[in-house]
Order: sequence, then structure tokens, then C-alpha cells
Amino acid sequence: QVQLVESGGGWVQPGGSLRLSCAASGLAFSMYVMSWYRQAPGKERELVARISTTGASTDYGDSVKGRFTISRDDGKFTVYLQMNDLKPEDTAEYYCHAPARNAWGQGTQVTVSS
Repeated sequence: QVQLVESGGGWVQPGGSLRLSCAASGLAFSMYVMSWYRQAPGKERELVARISTTGASTDYGDSVKGRFTISRDDGKFTVYLQMNDLKPEDTAEYYCHAPARNAWGQGTQVTVSS
């Protein structure tokens, strides 16, 4: 059974930074593309970032390019999302996703406000 557990969310002021972590179990982690999505109240879930199995290739949503960085540590079965220069519009529930297994984490809340 695949399990994805996010952590690292919280409250931060505009311009601040947070690093989200997603610990995976129940899958051969290094073999899977991993991604982060987010969903704000009243909005559809959207792709934030995606990383290839080797980590050599990454994709980002237009709204986070240049501010967020996705990375992975296969030895720790963990994918990270470094979020810098956070804006109020980044406020959302952030979810870890393993697309090939259609697995989702429970989410971690990020709130950006002054």
C-alpha cells in the first residue's frame, strides 16, 4: 500500500520561505515521477511541480517558476518542495502525488499572510 506523508506547512509572511517534505513508502520510490499539487479554497487542484525519476528533469506551474524548487532524495524516499518569495496567492493545501500509482498524500496547509 502506497503511503505519502507531507510535512512542513504552516504560516509565513509574504516574502518568506518554507520547505515541504513528502515521505513515501510502499513503492519503489526511485522508479517513480513525483509531483506536488495545490488546491486553494474554491479553486481546482493545480500542478505546482514535477520531478523525473532521476531528478534531472523538472517542470513547474507558471505561477511558481523561479520561486519554487522541487528535489528528491531517493535514499530517504522523500521529495521536497522549497518555496521562496511566498505570496498570499500561494495559500493552499499542498499535496504530494505519485501519478503512476495514483497515490495522494493527505495534504499540508500553507498560509501566506501578514
